Amino acid sequence: MDAIQKNLLMEVAALDALPQGAYNIRANGESAARNTTANIDIVTKTDKPGIDIIFKPGTKKESVHIPVIISKTGLKDLVYNDFFVGEDCDVTIVAGCGISNCGGEDSQHDGIHSFFVGKNSHVKYFEKHYGEGTGSGKRFMNPTTIIELEEGAVMELETSQIAGIDDTLRITEAKLGPGASVIIHDKILTNGSQSAKAEMHVAMNGDGSSCDIISRGVAKEESSQEIVIGIDGNAACKGHAECDSIIMDHGVILATPQLKATNVEASLIHEAAIGKIAGEQLNKLMTLGLSEKEAEDTIIQGFLR
Repeated sequence: MDAIQKNLLMEVAALDALPQGAYNIRANGESAARNTTANIDIVTKTDKPGIDIIFKPGTKKESVHIPVIISKTGLKDLVYNDFFVGEDCDVTIVAGCGISNCGGEDSQHDGIHSFFVGKNSHVKYFEKHYGEGTGSGKRFMNPTTIIELEEGAVMELETSQIAGIDDTLRITEAKLGPGASVIIHDKILTNGSQSAKAEMHVAMNGDGSSCDIISRGVAKEESSQEIVIGIDGNAACKGHAECDSIIMDHGVILATPQLKATNVEASLIHEAAIGKIAGEQLNKLMTLGLSEKEAEDTIIQGFLR
C-alpha cells in the first residue's frame, strides 16, 4: 500500500499494520489482504460483490476488521457484506471507509451490511467514514446497515462521519426479537456545502426488547443535515431516542421523530434539541488563552466524542 492508503487505514480503522485476528481489507474495489481464524471465516460471494463473515457459535473475545479504502478518482464501489453470528458469541467488528480523491471525477462507496445475530450473542460494531483530497471530484458514501437480533442478542453500534464526505445517505434498520437490545450512537460533522441524511428505524417485535438511539450532529458553514429516527413498539418493550445537534454559520438541520406503538405495554421516548454553541462556553475557553476558532473546535470535539 502507498502512503495515502496507509493514512486512510489509520483514519477509519486505527491501523498502522495488519491487525491481529481475522480481517479483510478492500482497496480500490478489490481485496488487498485477508486472514481467517479457527472461529471466524471470510468467504467471497459468488453472486455479487462482497463477502460473508461467519462466526462459529460460542466465539468469544475475537474481532474482525473489514475496512474499505478508495484512492482512485472516478471509482464507484458497491459491496454486500453479510455477517452471520452464531449463538452465545461475544465479538467485535471494525468496519469503516476512507476516500482520498485528488482527481476531477467523483468517487463513491456504497456498502450494504446485513447482520444476523444468534441467541444471547453480543456484538460491538464500529464504523467510521472519512474523506480527503485536493481534487475537484466529490466523495460520496451511502452505508446501509440491516440488523436482525434473535432472542437475548445485543448489538452496540458506534458510527461516525467526521470529515470530507460531500454527500451521504446513511440507513440503519433493526428488527429485535424477545429480550434483544440495540444501542446506536451516531455522529455526523458537515461543513462547506456538504449534505448528510441519516435514517434510523428500529422495530421491537419481542417482549422485553429495548433500544437506545443517540444521534449527535454538527452542521457548519453552508452544510445541511437531516436526521430521521423511527421506533416501532410492537411488544412489551422500551425504546429511547435522543437527537442533539449544533447549528453554526448558515447550516441547516432537520430532525424528525417517528414513534409508533402497537402494544399497550410499549414505552417509547424521543428527545430532540437543536441550538448554537453557548456564548458562555466560548468565553470560558477563550479566557484560558484559546482563540474563538480553537474554542469552537474544542467544544465540537467534546460534543461528538
